[in-house]
Amino acid sequence: MSKLGNLGARLHRGEISYDFIGHRKIWYGISILITITAIVGLAVRGLNMGIDFQGGAVFTTEKTSVSVSQAEEYAKDASGHDAVVQKLGNGTLRIQIAGMDTQQSDEIKNKLAEDFKVDPEKIGADLVGPSWGDQIANKAWQGLAIFMVLVVIYLAIAFEWRMAIAALVALIHDITITVGIYALVGFEVTPGTVIGLLTILGYSLYDTVVVFDSLKEQTKDITKQTRWTYSDIANRSINGTLVRSINTTVVALLPVAGLLFIGGGFLGAGTLNDISLSLFVGLAAGAYSSIFIATPLVADLKEREPQMKALRKRVLAKRAQAAAEEELAETRGTAADGAEDATPAVVGPRATRRRPSGKRR
Repeated sequence: MSKLGNLGARLHRGEISYDFIGHRKIWYGISILITITAIVGLAVRGLNMGIDFQGGAVFTTEKTSVSVSQAEEYAKDASGHDAVVQKLGNGTLRIQIAGMDTQQSDEIKNKLAEDFKVDPEKIGADLVGPSWGDQIANKAWQGLAIFMVLVVIYLAIAFEWRMAIAALVALIHDITITVGIYALVGFEVTPGTVIGLLTILGYSLYDTVVVFDSLKEQTKDITKQTRWTYSDIANRSINGTLVRSINTTVVALLPVAGLLFIGGGFLGAGTLNDISLSLFVGLAAGAYSSIFIATPLVADLKEREPQMKALRKRVLAKRAQAAAEEELAETRGTAADGAEDATPAVVGPRATRRRPSGKRR
């Protein structure tokens, strides 16, 4: 943990960094590939909508020794439709069959009682009309649209419209991936799924806003210097908040993973799958999009501004000048070293010829 903390401090101070912005085309390509896969899965397989959305009947039995697979066969024989059977924690079974009306529900209930060898009065039956599902779906779409509009307005006021557009793209990216995963794995879509989807939008924005706030603070007087371009500072903002984003995401994912893999998988509490899967996928996608999508997209949009283009030219010119001076200094240093090496070494004192003293006769 101390090493991770030291790494985070060095990233924050800019002593080390990874070029997220420079590799943005790779991240865009990965996101496009994942998004296309999700859309294809959604188009081919579709969503497994629960009876809350398409209407149907829910039968609840008393504690029984009948297995889930056997109950599915009983329900299919009684109704002629595929059924979703979940074993609850108290040993009872919850059987969901879509597209049932009241008369069919009574017939299926009697047939199930016969198969389970219990009194029909001991099997509870609840009917859900399709209009109820339409209401839920419409309210969910309305809530999502209102949320998106408010997010764009807030970010445009608090930061700027480019950041609002980037955040909106990241949100759409997260929702598309989450819904596509639901289609691919075939989990049932329930009102809990809708709640999970709306919840992850807030988590997705959290990391994005943290990076945007750091970026806004560091680019206040960006045009008054010639050391960094906008993309350079955006990259520093990502690196400075990277460990914080990872820590918050991991801490949020751990309890959700417990619900999904232990509660829904190991313990068989299938009712937890609808909300836990949306939260798990959405949290992971939100952390990814805030680092690899939202901020690089802001940098791309900002670099198109005339001021930022002029700044980039000045920064690159200064860097080229510094590189040329450094190269010239190295060349002079090499030449001086060569001249020094060419000077012959003097070994011992130089002998001098002495003229004899006295007068010549």
